[in-house]
Amino acid sequence: MNNLIGNTIKFVKEKLEGAEAGHDWFHIERVWKLSRKIAEKEVCNIDVVELSALLHDIADPKFHNGDETLALKISREFLESENASEDIIEQVLFVIKNISFKNRGDAPKNLPIELKIVQDADRIDAIGAIGIGRTFNFGGFKNNPMYDPNIKPSLNMSKEEYKKSNGTTINHFYEKLLLLKDLMNTSEGKKIAEERHEFMLNFLDQFYKEWNVD
Repeated sequence: MNNLIGNTIKFVKEKLEGAEAGHDWFHIERVWKLSRKIAEKEVCNIDVVELSALLHDIADPKFHNGDETLALKISREFLESENASEDIIEQVLFVIKNISFKNRGDAPKNLPIELKIVQDADRIDAIGAIGIGRTFNFGGFKNNPMYDPNIKPSLNMSKEEYKKSNGTTINHFYEKLLLLKDLMNTSEGKKIAEERHEFMLNFLDQFYKEWNVD
C-alpha cells in the first residue's frame, strides 16, 4: 500500500468517526475492497479507483443539508495537502461528483472505467444482506415506518423528489435497491450483484409472509 492510500485511510477514518452506521468507515472499507476486487478484472488507474472509493462518502449530502459541493471541497483540500497530482485530483473529484444513484440522470455519457468500478462497488454495498441492514438502519435513523401496505412505492421519482422522499423502508427496495442489479457497469459487478439481488427477493418474500402472519 502506498503512502497516499494509507494517509487517505487514516483521514477518512478520523473524518467519519461517529457517522451514521450505514455510511461510516466500515461502508467505505467494504466499497474500497469491492472496488479493488472489481478492478482486478479491468484495465484502470488503480490509484484513482482506490482514492475515489475511500473518499466517495467523505461528506454525503444526505447528512450535510443536501450540499453536493462539500465532499469535492474536502477531497480536493486533502489530496492537495498530500501533493497528489492535479490529474489524479480531477479524476477522483469526477468520480465523487457522478457516482450517486440520484444523479444518474445528470451523469455524462462514456464514463471512465474508474468511475464504473467504484460506482458498481458502492451499489453492491447497497444490496444483499448488508444492503438490507443498511436500509433498515437508515430508515430507523429517519424514523420512517418499516412498511405500510397503504403506501405504494414511488417509481420514476425526479432527483428532487428522491431527495425529499420519506417513504417506508420496504418501498425503498422497489424505489432503488431492486433496480441496482441492472445498472451495473462491469461484468464482475454484475456477477456479484446477481447473487445479492436474489437474496433480497427471498428476504422480501419472507418479510411479507411474516407481516401477514401466513
